[in-house]
Amino acid sequence: MFAQILTSFVLQTVFTVGIIFLFGFLIAFCNKRFYANFGAFGRLACYITGAIGTPVHECAHALFCVIFGHKVMEIKLFQINSADGTLGYVNHTYNPKNIYHKVGNFFIGVAPIIVISAILYLMAYLLLPEFLVELSAGIQVVDFVADFGGALLSILSSVPIFFLYAVTWQWWVFLIVGIFLALHMTLSKPDIKGALNGLIFVLLAFLIVDVVLGLVDGVLLQGFTSGVLSVASYLLCILVLSLIISVMALLISYCFRLPKKN
Repeated sequence: MFAQILTSFVLQTVFTVGIIFLFGFLIAFCNKRFYANFGAFGRLACYITGAIGTPVHECAHALFCVIFGHKVMEIKLFQINSADGTLGYVNHTYNPKNIYHKVGNFFIGVAPIIVISAILYLMAYLLLPEFLVELSAGIQVVDFVADFGGALLSILSSVPIFFLYAVTWQWWVFLIVGIFLALHMTLSKPDIKGALNGLIFVLLAFLIVDVVLGLVDGVLLQGFTSGVLSVASYLLCILVLSLIISVMALLISYCFRLPKKN
């Protein structure tokens, strides 16, 4: 029973928290290189894309503040020329003795990754439904857990199909709006700090549920784990979609690559 509990806990952690941090890192890397390629005009490019992306980024934080019972004290959706270069922020408070509030710190921190990815998925559903079917189908090709690499490759194999829709106006709308949003999925240092503060409580919540279910009935634990992994498979799908957009933005930026200002 102990082995089943430990295995379930590891699977739940790796395929939820692990996936979010992995793709968050990859998307942040692409976004950083995107702005670097504009050299001295990188900040201007950030302002232009931020006019759309930053308000969505901050609204994502605010949304999860509400969901997890945090009190929003102040919100700035978009600003330029701030003293510290911050484009927007959400100041919030919570009860440090409330475990639910502490768990919320993690989701509030990573909210832009989750919310913007979900928005991109919704846009694809409305504008490119056929492509989304191909992308989602990759999840069903192989065992998501037993062969994660195979599942990921199956999803990525549908990427070339994405470019077949370049002859439609829907594709261009999705690409342009998607780039403006994806470029502002990157988490700030305060976002990461907040997420890490809540991470231990997310892991603790998983562990407590696993132990209780495992002691009551192994079948219940197996069912809970299957449910978490089912959600994780679709999380992987929407994050892959976000990464595709970020990579495309990076490739486009090389067409405008400028030397950095000395």
